[in-house]
Amino acid sequence: MYEYITGRLTFISPSYVVLDVNGIGYQIALGNPYRYSSKMEQSVTIYVQQIIREDAHLLYGFETLAEKELFLRLLSVSGIGPKSGLAIMANDDHQGLIQAIEAGDVTYLTKFPGVGKKTAQQMVLDLKGKLTELVEDPMSLFYEGNDDTALAEAMEALQALGYSPKEIKKVEKALEKETLQNTDDYLRAALKLMMKK
Repeated sequence: MYEYITGRLTFISPSYVVLDVNGIGYQIALGNPYRYSSKMEQSVTIYVQQIIREDAHLLYGFETLAEKELFLRLLSVSGIGPKSGLAIMANDDHQGLIQAIEAGDVTYLTKFPGVGKKTAQQMVLDLKGKLTELVEDPMSLFYEGNDDTALAEAMEALQALGYSPKEIKKVEKALEKETLQNTDDYLRAALKLMMKK
């Protein structure tokens, strides 16, 4: 099992990045790959969780160990698979997620793609009271010009996370009025808007 991979960042797509480690490219799925945009061709460390399926060996990546732990807790909930877990993790407000679970806020939880009322209730049932050590150090859960390409890439990333074209179009219209620096900023803003709907 892998704990983390350190390598040169060679490629960023809407759903994954590629790290070159001694000539081998590791494809690592991320909730927000564009968070690494400024580190292209640099050495980065990404914490990973390997998921082995019948038809694939997949790596899911996280910036911190606390993020990885939260992802693993989400996977323990019946009805949440790696793709849904990653989509939930894409939103930067992990503190809000934990607070929603602790408060039993099913309405908030159903705003994530692939999470219906039944799954949201299961999240509360399975995780309430079990995320307190992640709350104790809340900062460990967070991550350390207006460009049409950046906005388009952010919209592709939303699609990769499982949001519907209708939801994406609404958010895109709101973000067209914003002047943000890069894809990462657009994606973060888009995910915040998704959670408000």
